[in-house]
Amino acid sequence: MGNSGSAVKVCTDHQGGINWLSLSPDGQRLLTGSEDGTARLWSTADSQCHGHFQGHESYITFCHLENEAAFTCSADHTIRKWDVMTGQCLAIYRGHTSIVNRILVAKDYLFSGSYDRTARCWSVDKEKQIQEFRGHRNCVLTLAHYSSRDVLEEEEEEEEEEERVSRDLLVTGSTDCTVKVWWVSSGRCYQTLLGHTGAVLCLILDAPNRELFSGSTDYTIRTWNIVTGEQLKVFKEHQGSVICLELVNRHLYSGSADRTVKCWLVDTGERIQTYKAHKHSVSTLKYHAGILFTGSGDACARAFNSKSGVLQKIFRGHKFIINCIQIHNELLYTASHDGTLRIWDIRGICKRNKRRLKKERSAQGRSSQKGSLSRLFNNKVGCMVQQENGEHEAVELM
Repeated sequence: MGNSGSAVKVCTDHQGGINWLSLSPDGQRLLTGSEDGTARLWSTADSQCHGHFQGHESYITFCHLENEAAFTCSADHTIRKWDVMTGQCLAIYRGHTSIVNRILVAKDYLFSGSYDRTARCWSVDKEKQIQEFRGHRNCVLTLAHYSSRDVLEEEEEEEEEEERVSRDLLVTGSTDCTVKVWWVSSGRCYQTLLGHTGAVLCLILDAPNRELFSGSTDYTIRTWNIVTGEQLKVFKEHQGSVICLELVNRHLYSGSADRTVKCWLVDTGERIQTYKAHKHSVSTLKYHAGILFTGSGDACARAFNSKSGVLQKIFRGHKFIINCIQIHNELLYTASHDGTLRIWDIRGICKRNKRRLKKERSAQGRSSQKGSLSRLFNNKVGCMVQQENGEHEAVELM
């Protein structure tokens, strides 16, 4: 076992918990949205705060960062657009009558979901509401977007003549236990996906394969055909609410209130791995280079070998739940309800994992006993340990 020492940096500028962390598409900046009602812009080059966005009248629930603009939504019922260079508020989108939970930017559209039971579509540039999606019986918690071009054949599109001017669709998940699919152009509900018996907390879309995955407080994940609305599979092994999902190479990772993450083969529905060691709910997860990173209500982030399930590192230092994580240039960013953004160097663990994968491939190529060699190698990776003390520690288990 080795100890890699302190976090690279601890950013303490916010005066309240950080609810979300967004990375720009070009990887140059990070955006944090906080309980203090402000958002902050950070450079990934020097980890310094280069922007402070003030104007919301209540806490920020979620944020989204583009290369040139930042978007925040708030309990003050509004969404704001900001210039990342000047910090100027460029637009205020008004119309929701309750807390705005989530926003999504796609093409020239800005989508939002709220406790007022509606989702809305706005023109990003014109500060104008384009469409309102009304039909849920309770608050809208999560959003996804796709184009029918991604999933429909030409002959199928002909059947939707009314909607051909705009082929964009919005997917909404709600605490009313349903998922709805909407045509953006008309606001018409295209599909209502029924099956969950609890609030839908998370959605992930695989448009090329026509599949949608939904996680719920009913402890299940469900797979849907987004063209027909057919429920394809139900993943049932979790013993708590499914809070977050990640889809990588037809492997689905699910984080739960039962303190575990599970990995499923999408094509068969088989659960092939369970990642344990969390002492509280798994609130966020991210796959990177064969490593599964998680954030938990126990205030720790963790790194697991995604294949073997072995815990490789624990990142300690936060005081409260980790709400969001991002990874860029082999740095791990963790944002917490304790108000801090912490930055961790993960180059060592990534490098070792690449060597491990290379050795495994080499062993498989040399021997017909590749399965046995792989198991022997994974067994040499260290066991999990518990370390209760130590500020800002990344505890390595090798």
